[in-house]
Amino acid sequence: MDTTKAGQLIAEQMEALERDFGDRDDYRIVGGISIILIEGPEGVTFRTRSNLGNPVMTLGTIRMAEDDFLHAMRNPGRLEGDE
Repeated sequence: MDTTKAGQLIAEQMEALERDFGDRDDYRIVGGISIILIEGPEGVTFRTRSNLGNPVMTLGTIRMAEDDFLHAMRNPGRLEGDE
């Protein structure tokens, strides 16, 4: 499997973080969740990974992300890549 696409997505996220937060020492990354869609001969599957350490925290974070994305859909120009 060529994992180049996953690396590109991560690099884009890192660039966005750098753009938004720069060299500020009062911010730090404490965890993250990745959700990758994989397509193959048997169909599609999702691969998720979280290092938040707690399933409740992971689920809450996914729900917050869903809320943020739905809000962005209702407010054109807020979707990632439109900025």
